Amino acid sequence: MAKVPPELRYSKEHEWVKVAGGTALIGITDYAQEELGDVVYLDLPKVGARLAQFQKMGEIESVKAVSDLFSPLSGEVSAANQAAIDNPELLNKDPYGEGWLVKATGFDRKELDNLLTAAAYESFLAGLAH
Repeated sequence: MAKVPPELRYSKEHEWVKVAGGTALIGITDYAQEELGDVVYLDLPKVGARLAQFQKMGEIESVKAVSDLFSPLSGEVSAANQAAIDNPELLNKDPYGEGWLVKATGFDRKELDNLLTAAAYESFLAGLAH
């Protein structure tokens, strides 16, 4: 079963967000990296790019497929994970840690209400299995 840390919020596109102060850390879920298989390429937005909630923010390529990445929050990109761009396998090894994608600032905390709690995301995943 995929790991679903309880302190994060989740999108139905399998991205997660962790808010700490004025920064939102965004990545893909353990479920997403399992479904993708070995990640071989990552295209992330540049620092200063504007993100819109649930809109495309980049692409991820695995040995199986190319998939769009969707931002779980609106905001401005304050950092992109260069280590993950250089070593995309970090997304498979540590999707909630070293494999984060972008940091964003200037987001609206009310948008967090549009995301799933860990329990709701686990229920969503259980529904996908049937």
